[in-house]
Parts: sequence; C-alpha cells; structure tokens
Amino acid sequence: MPNNGDSRSLLFLDVDGPLNPFDAAPHKRPAGYNTHRMRPAGWENPWTKPLRVWLNHDHGAQLLVLPYELVWATTWREEANEWIGPHLGLPTLPFVDWPATPETNARLHWKTRALVQYAAGRPFAWVDDELGPEDREWLAAHHDAPTLLHWINPRLGLLPDDFAVLTNWATALPEAAV
Repeated sequence: MPNNGDSRSLLFLDVDGPLNPFDAAPHKRPAGYNTHRMRPAGWENPWTKPLRVWLNHDHGAQLLVLPYELVWATTWREEANEWIGPHLGLPTLPFVDWPATPETNARLHWKTRALVQYAAGRPFAWVDDELGPEDREWLAAHHDAPTLLHWINPRLGLLPDDFAVLTNWATALPEAAV
C-alpha cells in the first residue's frame, strides 16, 4: 500500500454510482450534474459511442475538505485520475490496483479483501453502490480498525447527507484510531 505519511483515515471512492449516478433515468441527468463523453480503456473504438458519464463538479471541493486521504477504489483504476478527477478539480489520487483475478465469493464484494489489504490496518470509509451485509460481517472479522461502509444510491450519486455522514464518522473516531 502506498503511504505518503498521511495519518488520516482512508476514503475509498468508487466512481460509478457515487460520483457518476449511472442508474438515473437514461435521458434525465440528475440536478447539478454535467454530461461528459469519455473514451477510457475499452472505449477507444471510434465506431463505438463514447461512454456517457455524469459528474457534479461541486463534488471535488466537497471531497477535498473531508478529513480523509482520498483513494480511488474503482474499476477505472489510474484512469480515474485522467478522466474523472480533472472534471472535479481533484489532484492525482492514489488508487487501488485490483488483482488481475480478484478472489470471488458469491456474497462478498470482490473489492472487499483488496481494500483491507490496501488499508493495512488503517481506519477507512468506503462509498460504493454495491455494498452488502456480507462485506460488513467480513470486515468486522478481518479488519481491526474502524470502518464505515456507506452505500450510495446509483440513481442519485453522492448527496449532502452522504458528505455529512462521512464527516461525522471521521471526526468521531478516537484520536488513537486515526
């Protein structure tokens, strides 16, 4: 796990769902979001329509004031720094480099084990649209530091209440846990 000496809790950020409310009605962009057409890896074919991504440009500033070290936890991997971060005004962020063949468990999210390995004992919050009770149970048994798994509705993306939950959780951590 890269560690730049930052002692804050980690905030693992998924893109599709939390930052890109991809599941909203196809022709009804959510309020506050802008449409971007992108060609990340897998979308390079000029005959293929570019990927539509909705982003709320206010989210960058809102994320940067949170008391966390931000880390991409998305299938976009390092491409989130090229395609997503600049639209939000985010600096280059570290990212979780998923294993080529992640361990699969029909009930446990395929990211869960890799995030615990990346966190290396640090507290973390994880925002994603694919979290379930199995992930919470597994983390309780396999990660001793505090964790917050915060589900985001992929039709709505991150909302003001979500930022409040993230802030409140991080600021309520005992000093020794951070």
